[in-house]
Amino acid sequence: DFMQASWDIEEVQAKGIQHLASFVKDKSAFPCLQKCTEVITCAMKTHIDSLDLQVEGCSLLLEILSQALEQGVLMALDECVASCLLHTVRKHSENEEFLSSLCTLLMMVSATEVAAENLRKVGIIPELLSILRRFLHNDKICFSCCAVLWSLAVSENNGDQAVLESAVPVTSAVLQEHLQNGVVAESACSALWALSLQGCVTDSDCEPTAALLLDALRMNPERAVLVKNGCLALASLVRLSETAALAILLDPKGSGIELIKDEYHLHFDEPGVAEALCLLMNEMVQYDEVMLDMRSQKMEKLLSEIKLQFPFS
Repeated sequence: DFMQASWDIEEVQAKGIQHLASFVKDKSAFPCLQKCTEVITCAMKTHIDSLDLQVEGCSLLLEILSQALEQGVLMALDECVASCLLHTVRKHSENEEFLSSLCTLLMMVSATEVAAENLRKVGIIPELLSILRRFLHNDKICFSCCAVLWSLAVSENNGDQAVLESAVPVTSAVLQEHLQNGVVAESACSALWALSLQGCVTDSDCEPTAALLLDALRMNPERAVLVKNGCLALASLVRLSETAALAILLDPKGSGIELIKDEYHLHFDEPGVAEALCLLMNEMVQYDEVMLDMRSQKMEKLLSEIKLQFPFS
């Protein structure tokens, strides 16, 4: 009430946020703090020029959302909150340190479908792509932004086809830049999977994108989630174009089929990986030339192994 009575006084808003932050460690205060997200974001939007207030507001929202995740509480933040966060992103788009925290906050916000939809509606995707282009070297920003892209692209009711298509080269650039960073590469592979699932990869981009995903699998063979999502992304690309299937077969860095076999044997006890590999192979055999090549490389033997390992799946 104190904050709402004096929106225009920056000191009141700053003191209010600081006082609310003092309750964070008190678990019993969480239900009340949960109701304060709109007040905090409105204070941030009203005093958007104050970096100190933005930092403290962002930090408090991160604490509240972290507690929500710990307690299994879904916080579907509304369009007003999404709009406030977008304004903050635009105003402080050059401040790398603050953006690092803000993108983490956006990632946590986008974890719920309703909040992700609200972020999409207010137009967050172009801002995310702009941030990625500017701070491609920053692994924390790249990880968070790709996770948000995944949340927004995976939604079936998105109406941003052109915007999502423009996300493909940027996400590919992130993956290329951070191939050896398993955490970031995993996030980028997930985003590329969601984008390819929506048919956002053009025919001319299918081959280089497939080659890049194969590189990610080679560089991070031990990461089961990356392998699974990388194979799902490849399956979506193969569904879109035969050139992707041929790129897997004829990759100059080594046979994609041999890579698939190696990944399965490394994760033979992971049903998610096996399922993704089967889905990829199922898409590849839709092309006669590709199927003949797979047969010559004795893929039936691998399929029999998978069938024995997961007889009831």
